Amino acid sequence: MDKYVTGSVIRRLRERKQMTQEELAERIHVSGKAVSKWETGRGYPDISLLGPLAEALGISVIEL
Repeated sequence: MDKYVTGSVIRRLRERKQMTQEELAERIHVSGKAVSKWETGRGYPDISLLGPLAEALGISVIEL
């Protein structure tokens, strides 16, 4: 899994939903700093967050 691609995908989908990092973080119960780390490629979402993250972004886990 490429951190850059994953982060850029999360960012693009979040922006498409017109959400801020903080709004996305609130919806999936993580910090805004965590979302920032994912989007900048400094970390990955925990596997337990993939379902809620995909739902918040309006896609399937497979697409994510």
